[in-house]
Parts: sequence; structure tokens; C-alpha cells
Amino acid sequence: MTQGKKMTVVQLTMLTVVNMLGSGIVLLPTKLAEVGAISILSWLVTATGSLALAYCFAQCGMLSRKSGGMGGYAEYAFGRSGNYLVNYTYGASLLIANVAIGITAVGYMTELFGLKLSPMGVGLTTIALLWITTFANFGGAGITGKIGSVTVWGVILPVVGVSTFGWFWFSPSTYAEAWNPHGLSYFQAASSSVAITLWAFLGMESACANSDAVENPEKNVPIAVLGGTIGAAVIYIASTNVMAGIVSNPDLAASTAPFGLVFAHMFTPLVGQIIMGLMVLACIGSLLGWQFTIAQVFKSSADTGYFLPIFAKVNKAGTPIVAMLILLAAQTGLALLTISPDLTKQFDTLTNLAVVTNLVPYVLSMAALMTIQKVAGVPPKKALMVNIISWVAAAYSYLALYSSGTEALLLGGVATIFGFTLYGFVSTRMLRLDQERAAAAGKPV
Repeated sequence: MTQGKKMTVVQLTMLTVVNMLGSGIVLLPTKLAEVGAISILSWLVTATGSLALAYCFAQCGMLSRKSGGMGGYAEYAFGRSGNYLVNYTYGASLLIANVAIGITAVGYMTELFGLKLSPMGVGLTTIALLWITTFANFGGAGITGKIGSVTVWGVILPVVGVSTFGWFWFSPSTYAEAWNPHGLSYFQAASSSVAITLWAFLGMESACANSDAVENPEKNVPIAVLGGTIGAAVIYIASTNVMAGIVSNPDLAASTAPFGLVFAHMFTPLVGQIIMGLMVLACIGSLLGWQFTIAQVFKSSADTGYFLPIFAKVNKAGTPIVAMLILLAAQTGLALLTISPDLTKQFDTLTNLAVVTNLVPYVLSMAALMTIQKVAGVPPKKALMVNIISWVAAAYSYLALYSSGTEALLLGGVATIFGFTLYGFVSTRMLRLDQERAAAAGKPV
């Protein structure tokens, strides 16, 4: 059987960029406008930290011989409990992030249809959207996957478009007025938005999952991961900064649909509404895919013994409906608990919490890289260089944790610690599985 044609390094790089340019940026211009255009310092810090993380994930992907992605990386240094903790916190971060994507879609819908929703109205509409996108997945991921691959362009085209053509409407005086409206120091400006800018880069590690589908992966995967991260960084920095020079800072900071607002300024209100419609569709398409993906993450972890068996139950179509309903109940509670008079404040709370829980796998993976290289027999000189980069990536991760704020750190810490209680339930199951395997192999139990 002939092997299928593999991707080139350029194709994998483009795929990496597209994977990162999802719904994460849709409300970012509003959040950054609250700080001012000086938030470009946060972009530069995050771009540097993300490059270090991306490079280290590429090295992990090339050297690790354990399955399970970041969980497999962590297992080298922290054993099974590390693998479990990565799976648990990564799953938790996706659960939280999906609620944030729902909030984003509702924000654009309120602007598109001229709705004035109360905080409870925003919460209930978000919950309704989560329910609809979950139920739509009961028949399997075939259709929703195809929908998501099309609707993602509803985000990519406006973001790339404003990055490229928005400069024709750019006003240096408007940008200057937006530079530092709150008189922040350089350190405050650089650190205040690190968590929210990292939100846009979450998922960079997923590019390593395509290593089997690319030519010469040892050379091309690191190039693609770094190139994709640089490409995404350029687009993010260009788009958010050109927008700061098109619309006044107070208007941008108050908007729940910043891209629609900017395109309305550039062209006509009708164009702004079309952009808002595209972004609503993109968020819904993204939510469709991620609601299925998160259930699959919990199912695969249950299959390997890291999560409770109930998450592994599937219907005839292979869909983990029980897992979906449990996760939907958790998302419903989270949407209600984070209700805020300010929609962007609710978005901020959720994204910071998603970043905190997602940073746990990052920190564990960076710490395990030293052991991974030792096991793989990497020459000491090369290992030292990679280790230094992993320490930079870890330092950036701690800065992002600090930037997330005390509330997100407290809630994220509680959520992580709660994972250890759940581990007590699954560890007995894993012990039983080990005993069964040993007995089947004729080894002493």
C-alpha cells in the first residue's frame, strides 16, 4: 500500500497558523483597549514566551515515546499522577474556554441584532447556545467538523483583512491618544495583559500532533511550530494595533463586537453587521467542534483509566453522550456562577481561569523536558540549550499566572486541588487494571 502524500513544511506552518487564529481573538481588542495601545508590550512578552513554549513542545513531540500528548510528556518526570493531572487540568481549561467562546458569540449577537440583554439574559443565552451546540453533536462529529472547517474563516478573513488593509484608515493621532490612557508603568503595561494575550495562543502545542503527516518531521515540525507561532503573533499584533488607530479608545473599550465596530468605521454599518454575522457563525462553528472535542478528551482519558468510566460510555454512533451531558451541566453552572453586569468582565473572568488551568500542563511539560532529553540520549550541549529555553518558557508561564489575577489563581488552584480528590477514585481503578494485566501475563500480582 502506498503511503499518502505528506504535507510540506509550508503547509504545516499554514495549518498551525489557522489552528491558532480561532475565536480567541474575537473580543481581544476590547480587552486590550481597556489597558491602551501600550498593551503591545504584552504582545511582545507573550510572543517571546509562546515561541519558547512552542519550541519546547516541538522538542517534546520529537523525543517522547509515550502517547497522550502533554500527559505523556509529564509522565516522564511525574509518573502517572502527572499524566492524570495534565489530562484533568487540560480538560478543565477546555470546559471553561467553551463557555468563554459562548459569551463571545452572545456579545456579537447583541450588537448584530441590537439587543439589550440583562446580565441574567446574557447568561441564559450563553447556556442556550451551549445546550444547542452540545445536542447538535449527538449524531457524531462528521457534520460539525465540516461546519467548523468552513466557519473558522469567519474569524480569519476579518482578522487578516484588518491587519492588511486597515492601515489605510489608521490615524496616528487616534493611536497616540489610545497609547496609555491610564498612565501605567512599563511593567504594569507589559504584565497586565499577558494572560489575555496568551489566550489567543492557546493550542500552539496541538501542531505537534501532526508530526506523522509531514515530511522530515525532526527538522520540519520545529520550523512549522515556530513559523506558525511567529505568523500568528504578527497577525495578532498588527490587527489589534491598527484597530487602536481606527476607533477611539473609549469606543473600542466599550464595544462587545470590536471587529464589527472597526469595519463599520472603515466602510459602512452594513459591512460591520456582515462582519459581526460572520464572527457569530465562526464562534458557533468553533463551539460545535470544541463541545465534541472536549467530550472526546474526557472519553480518551477514561479509556486509559485516568477519568471515571462513566465518561467512556458511547452510543451507537460512537458519541460519548453521557460525558457531554455531565460537561454541559458543569458549563451551565459555570455560566451562572460568572454572571456579571459587564459582558466583557464575564469573558475576562472565564479566559483568565482557562489560562490558569491550561498553564498547569505547560509547566509540567517544561519541567519534564529535561528528563525526556536524558531518556532520549540528547547530547549534553544541545540538551543544555533546550533546557535554557524551557526555563524561559516556564518563567513566562509563571508571569502569565501572576497576570491572571488573584481570583483566577484562587479558583484555578481550587479546581486543580479538587482534581487530586478525583484521582483517589481513578487510582484504585488503575491499580485493578494493573493487577488484571499482570495476572493475564502470568506475572506475580
